[in-house]
Amino acid sequence: MVDFGTTQESVAPEIPAQGATSDIDGTSDIDRASQRHIRGSTILLVGRIISLALNFGVQVLTVRYLTKSDYGAFAYALSIASIGASISLFGLDKAVTRFIPIYHEKGDLRKMLGTVVMTLGTIIGIGLALIFIVTGLRAVWGAYVVNDPTALSLLVIMIALAPMQAMDSWFQGMFAVFAKPQAIFFRRHVLGPLLRLLAVLVVILSGATVYTLAVGYLIGGLLGLLAYLTMLWQLLRENKLLAGSLIRNLDIPFREVFSFSSPLLTSDVVTILRSSMVIVFLEYFTTTTEVAELRAVLPVAGLNLVVMQSFKYLFTPLAARLFAREDKQGLNNLYWRTAIWIAVFSFPIFAVSFSLAQPLTILIFEERYASSGIILAILALGNYFNAAVGLNSYTLRVYGKVRYIVGIDLASGLLSVAFSLLLIPRYGAIGAAIAVSATLIIYNLLNHAGLSLGTEIDLFQWRYLRVYASIIASAALLWLFDALLEPHFGISFALTALVSIVLLRINREVMDVEVMFPELKRLPLLRTLMMTKVEA
Repeated sequence: MVDFGTTQESVAPEIPAQGATSDIDGTSDIDRASQRHIRGSTILLVGRIISLALNFGVQVLTVRYLTKSDYGAFAYALSIASIGASISLFGLDKAVTRFIPIYHEKGDLRKMLGTVVMTLGTIIGIGLALIFIVTGLRAVWGAYVVNDPTALSLLVIMIALAPMQAMDSWFQGMFAVFAKPQAIFFRRHVLGPLLRLLAVLVVILSGATVYTLAVGYLIGGLLGLLAYLTMLWQLLRENKLLAGSLIRNLDIPFREVFSFSSPLLTSDVVTILRSSMVIVFLEYFTTTTEVAELRAVLPVAGLNLVVMQSFKYLFTPLAARLFAREDKQGLNNLYWRTAIWIAVFSFPIFAVSFSLAQPLTILIFEERYASSGIILAILALGNYFNAAVGLNSYTLRVYGKVRYIVGIDLASGLLSVAFSLLLIPRYGAIGAAIAVSATLIIYNLLNHAGLSLGTEIDLFQWRYLRVYASIIASAALLWLFDALLEPHFGISFALTALVSIVLLRINREVMDVEVMFPELKRLPLLRTLMMTKVEA
């Protein structure tokens, strides 16, 4: 049996020092660091695929069971809860993945534990305050913000998800720092989706209302938090961070951490403005039916981010350790290797969700959501661009370019609001989709400008740029085929799979597949497909 896993240790993984030599198998130290990242991230990708299947089932069952109006109200309340989660985080999830690896590299356990206690306590405090504010000002929300009474009632219930989701993101960062992809795999990608699926099935089988579904989401969130807390206790104990002397002499780096995280709250604000806040504008200017048309296909378009989201968890801690060692070559190599793996592995999802958006939407959500096809295509384009250009914003954070990050966050946030106010009243859900995608594209272009001007990341290496040229050519080919011939969905899907395999094969040498996964040499079919040199 071929083992694609990695051996996990109780401490953060060792990264070879800059300038170390190659092993006898020809694998350099820089390759090994990238390999550790790619392999660990692939474990998370497998978990992400499992969670996608479960969450996709939840999405389809929910949309088909609820009326358009009820689903729109539920999606609205869920979006507000996401806004609350971003506020509760206060950018501290980013601080955790940057500072804790650096403190660990320096052997400063007092600051490590102090950061853990301070950030988690802050998130819980802000989250509880939000719950009291929303429930206490229910009448104000109903009078000035929320038009639909069902959406308002669901909001009062589901606002409790805000601190739960915030802590969920914090826990992911913690387990990524200590190279524990299995913990993220189980809690994030298995347990959480299963609990949501159970809640939906209970509602459908009992014929219950949308309010029961909201309560089911809350119960699932609580159970997930209990699982994470248990794993966190074990993690801290394994790393000897629960020693009495260490707890009594905590060093809480309040100024250092908050001077970094507070400005980066703007990144979360931008995320809110280009996603959740768009839902708020849509409900305010139109109806919950329009909200449903957009919100139904958002998760499908979001599939374009699956690979990126799986790779980002381990990227920031590893990049931070390389930054601490001033390994510029290692950072550049890590950035590009990650970017092209994300771009190539995300391509099949983009091709289907963009070129086949209309028939795919009808197939999944029935004819009553046919108008959402064009919305899916627009959102898929923006999301794939966001994923394919690489983890540029995360790299800027590792370099500590806080001023620049804040500047482009504010600029793109204002653009998102301007696009929304201009397009949503006139074009409804389609206008909202255009606003989201346009903001994503401009935001990433600005991030790339920051990488070019303020870091050592080389953005103009033909070895990597030709990968993107092949992706553009493949996407254009598939789009022209579907637009001109209008073939059956099955034929288009098969052609998409074939083009994706060809794309992977022609870029296999640049991706260094055999370095990242030498186990593939043991599998005859994959060895022939993926290896640059087939052994006799």
